Amino acid sequence: MHVEILHIDDCPNTAKAGAAARAALDAAGLAEVAVEFVLLTTPEAARETPFAGSPTIAVDGRDLFPSDGATDSLACRVYPTPTGLAGAPTVEQIAEALTALADDS
Repeated sequence: MHVEILHIDDCPNTAKAGAAARAALDAAGLAEVAVEFVLLTTPEAARETPFAGSPTIAVDGRDLFPSDGATDSLACRVYPTPTGLAGAPTVEQIAEALTALADDS
C-alpha cells in the first residue's frame, strides 16, 4: 500500500491530514505503511495526480475520498465531517475509507 498526502505549500491542514492517516493506518495494523508527503507546486504536477485540493489523501494512486473535485488548481480542500466542514477528514473517516478500499479489492 502506498499512501500519499498531496498538498500545496503552506497548507494549514497538511500535518493534520498526515497525522490522521498515520493514526488510522496504525489502528488498522498497518504501522509498516509509510505516509509520504508530496508537495505540488504547479498545475501540471497536480494534473498528474488524483489531486482534489490540499490536502488530498491518495492510496495506491487513488483519492481516498473520491469526488468530482479533481483539479489542477493549487487550492485548499474541505471535507464533510460529523462536526461540519473541515480541512482534513477525521481518523475515523480515514479508517472507514481504508476498510471500504480493502473490501473493494
